Amino acid sequence: MHSELLVGGVAAVVGAVVIMLWRVRETRRPVTARKIIIPPLGMSTGLCMFLVPQLRIPLSWALYALASGALVLAYPLIKTSRLTRNGEAVMLERGRAFIWILVGLVVVRLSARAYVGRFVSPTQTAAIFFLLAYGMIVRWRATMWFQYRALLAQPAASNPPAPEPPPAG
Repeated sequence: MHSELLVGGVAAVVGAVVIMLWRVRETRRPVTARKIIIPPLGMSTGLCMFLVPQLRIPLSWALYALASGALVLAYPLIKTSRLTRNGEAVMLERGRAFIWILVGLVVVRLSARAYVGRFVSPTQTAAIFFLLAYGMIVRWRATMWFQYRALLAQPAASNPPAPEPPPAG
C-alpha cells in the first residue's frame, strides 16, 4: 500500500510538471477557439468512468467536488491569466504568479487527495478529484471563452490613424 502511494505521488508530480510546462508553452502561441474548447471537451470523456460501479460516488459529493473546483480552485487561474489582443492574434498573458499558482494548486490537490483517500476508496478518491479538476478547467476555459469572444468583437488594432493635416489657408 505504501509503495502504491509513493508511485502515485511520483506520477502525480511528473504529470503536474508536464502540465505546467505545457501551460507555459501555451502562452507563447496565439489562442484560438479550438485551443480553448478542446481541453474541457477532451476531459469530458473521463465522465465515462462513472459507468463503472466502483467509481460511482454520491451525487452530493460529485456536486461539492465540481463546485469546489469551479468556485475555489479556478479563481486563482482566472485572476492570473488573461487574454489580450495583439493585432489579429489573441494571446494568453499570464501573470507573474501564474506558475506559483499552478504549483500551489498541485500541492493543495495532492494534500487533499491524501487526506480524502484515508476515508474513501482509491477509486472514489479518483472520481472526486477528477470532478474537482473538471470543475476547475471548465470554469477557467469558459471564462477564457467569454474573454476571447469579447476580444474578437472589438476591431483589431491596426496602425494608428495618421494625424490630420493642418487646415489650408
